[in-house]
Amino acid sequence: MSLTKAGMYVSILALAVAPVYALRVQANADVVAAITKLENDAVKADLAGDKAWSEKYLADDWMGCDSSGKWFTKPEVLKMMADTKNNNYKSEKLSNLKVRVYGTTAVATYTDSYEATVAGEHRVRTILATDVWVKMGADWKVVSGHATPTK
Repeated sequence: MSLTKAGMYVSILALAVAPVYALRVQANADVVAAITKLENDAVKADLAGDKAWSEKYLADDWMGCDSSGKWFTKPEVLKMMADTKNNNYKSEKLSNLKVRVYGTTAVATYTDSYEATVAGEHRVRTILATDVWVKMGADWKVVSGHATPTK
């Protein structure tokens, strides 16, 4: 095979693969945008004391560990959110949000600075957090979350 034929085959292959790669990049960008919006919507829900977000976007078997090292299930979080006297946010802000996509799974990492009352305890903290999202049907759901205090 001559070099020009080999070059032609490489060019044809590149032209065939480029649209597939472009679609994957666009699909990942769409997922990043969707998860970014969902994470920011979670903050709005926290500040409003609205448990509808958690009801919809936490997977039924979700488990999360807060920055105090305590594990919670979805039913426990929903029960806490119903007790607004002992569980409420006064302020919350996300920063350094990064979303990585792995097919139907996405991992969001971010810094969360907040002032809140959690289980009756007043907290003013900045934490590092990770949420694992999985595409379930038409919706993205959080299946796991973990937070740790910054130093």
